[in-house]
Amino acid sequence: MTTWHWVRHGPTHEKNFVGWRDVPADLSDVEQIARLNAHLPQGALLISSDLIRSVATANAIAATRTRLPHARDLREFNFGDWDGKHFSEVSETHPDLSRAYWETPGDIAPPGGESWNAAALRVCRVVDAMTHAHPDAHIIAVAHIGVILTQVQRAGAMTPYDALGHTIDNLSVTTISASDTGWQLGRVNHCP
Repeated sequence: MTTWHWVRHGPTHEKNFVGWRDVPADLSDVEQIARLNAHLPQGALLISSDLIRSVATANAIAATRTRLPHARDLREFNFGDWDGKHFSEVSETHPDLSRAYWETPGDIAPPGGESWNAAALRVCRVVDAMTHAHPDAHIIAVAHIGVILTQVQRAGAMTPYDALGHTIDNLSVTTISASDTGWQLGRVNHCP
């Protein structure tokens, strides 16, 4: 069985959409990072998205783990033209599209961005390849809320809309396992 420990990167304090924009994480809460580090398995493989907020968070917990190269396909959803804009601005400029994006996620994409299904497919390719390459391993993946929710959806055999109902806090851990019988959803949004 391969066990994935999904960690959401440290907080960015952004109030706007943050997808592929490269904004830093605030990692000043050293006590919280120490608790996270103590909770996660020592000796695990460690991978992150290539965005700086995930890279820095992964580096903060890398000491006793095997650090793997960053994975571009573990990036947050590409929000396209919405990236950097406030939710209220998006709902004013694209009222029907923005409502549909959240209420019926799947194939709906922001202008110049990607849909839930496209992002999930991108993430699943990385997860499947890593799971196949490292059977019976513990893999810590530092990524983004959308990325983690695609895997919650997959392991929980739920709709994208139902997955969106889960909270994924910064520096939380969501555990998902893959075995011969399929995916099992463990603890979601555990904050050590």
